[in-house]
Amino acid sequence: MPKGSNAPVPTTALRVELGWRSGPGVPDADASALLLAAGKVRSDGDFVFYNQPAHPSGAVRHEGKRTAGERVTDTLLVDLARVESGIERIVLAASADGGTFGQVPDLYIEVTDAGGGAVAARFDSPGATTETAFVLGEFYRRQGGWKFRAVGQGYSSGLEGLATDFGITVDEPQHTAPSRTPVAPPPATVGPPPTPAAAPPVPPLAAMPAPTTTPVPLPPPPATAPPAPVRLSKVTLTKAAPSVSLAKQGGTSGAMRVNLNWQVRKQFPGWGGRWGAGQQDLDLDLCALYELADGRKGVVQALGNAFGSLNRPPYILLDGDDRTGAVAAGENLTINLDHKQDFRRILVFVTIYEGAASFADLHATVTLQPQHGAPIDFSLDECTVPSMVCALALITNTGGDLVVQREARYLVPERGVSPQRTMDRAYGWGMNWTPGRK
Repeated sequence: MPKGSNAPVPTTALRVELGWRSGPGVPDADASALLLAAGKVRSDGDFVFYNQPAHPSGAVRHEGKRTAGERVTDTLLVDLARVESGIERIVLAASADGGTFGQVPDLYIEVTDAGGGAVAARFDSPGATTETAFVLGEFYRRQGGWKFRAVGQGYSSGLEGLATDFGITVDEPQHTAPSRTPVAPPPATVGPPPTPAAAPPVPPLAAMPAPTTTPVPLPPPPATAPPAPVRLSKVTLTKAAPSVSLAKQGGTSGAMRVNLNWQVRKQFPGWGGRWGAGQQDLDLDLCALYELADGRKGVVQALGNAFGSLNRPPYILLDGDDRTGAVAAGENLTINLDHKQDFRRILVFVTIYEGAASFADLHATVTLQPQHGAPIDFSLDECTVPSMVCALALITNTGGDLVVQREARYLVPERGVSPQRTMDRAYGWGMNWTPGRK
C-alpha cells in the first residue's frame, strides 16, 4: 500500500506484525497501539505496549518479538469485534530503542487474519531518517465496518513524544537510564478536624449573653491519588548483553512476576490440528528449580501440584497452569524479593507437558516484572533441535544482589530421562526425581 491509502479489513481477530531486518548497528524496535476516542486516549489503559501488554477490554494485546535469521518481528493481536463502541481509531505505532528508524532497514507493517493467515494489508514505510517513533498505520471505523490506513508519520521525540501526543501520562523521558527509579511524591496528609477552643467561664446568670451557634469546620475530603503514570523504561536481554542486576534496576523488594507468553505459527509434526482460538492441545509448564541460602533445594511446578508459596519457603509461587498461551496472562510465577537474602539461585525453565514433540515453531517471550523498577524481557531463539525443555533465566545471589542471566538454552533429554532431570543435570542441582502427574 502507498502512504495515505486505505483498505477495508474484516471485523475479526487480526495479527499486526511490525518487521525489519536486523544486523550490526541496527536498533531494536517495539510495536504499540493506542485506542482513541475523539483523537485521544480515554485513560492510560488505552495504551498497549511492552510494559502494558493487554487492553482491559481484551481487544488488543502485545504478543512479543521473534527472530528468524536476519528477520525480527514484533506482533500485536487486535480483535476488532471486541473493540468497545466508544473507540473510533486504533493507532499502530513503532518506536526505536537505541537509534533512529533511518538505521532500521526493510521496515514494514503487515495485517493478517489471525485464524487463516491471509494478508489483509501491508505498508512498507519508506524514507525514514532521524525519527525515533512512527505511526505506521491505523484501524478506523467507516460505515459500520473497519478500514486500515497506511500513515507513515514520524516523531523525533521517541515513544514518549508519541504517547503524550495522544494523551498518555508518562513518568519519565524515554532517554532516562532504565536504572532510575522515580520517587513517588509523599501522600497528601489529611489532618483531623479542628478542635474547638475551650469555652470561656460561664458568667453569672444575670450577665448570661444570648446563646449563639458557631459552626464547626468540616475536615477536608480525603485526597485521591492520581493514577500512576506509564513507565516507558525497560531492559531487553540479548546474547551480547545477557545479564542485569535487579538492584541497579530498582528491583530490591516486593513481588517480581515472571511471565512466559507464546504463540504458535505452524503445525507441529504429529500434532492434532493447527493451533487456533478455542484449541488447547499444547500444554507448556513454567517451572523453577531453587536453592535456598540454607542449602534446601526443590522445584516449583504444576506437576505434582508443587505450586510453592510466596510467604514461606521457597518464597516462589506458580500462579496457575495456562494451557493456551494465547491469552494475555500466559504462564506466571511470582518471586518474593523481600526474601532475596534467602535465595542462593533460581533457575526458571519451561517444559512441554503434552501437545508437541519440540519447541520448533513456537515463539516465546519472557518478561520479569519487578514490583519496583524496570521490566526485563527477552525472546527465545528459534529451536532447531528436538527439545522438550528450555532453560529461560538463571537468577543468582551475588553479594546480596540478585542478577538475572538470560539462558534461552534448549536441551534434548536422553531416552528415558525426564525433562526435569535433564535440566537438573545440566545445571548441577543434584536432586532425586520420581515420576509424577498433574
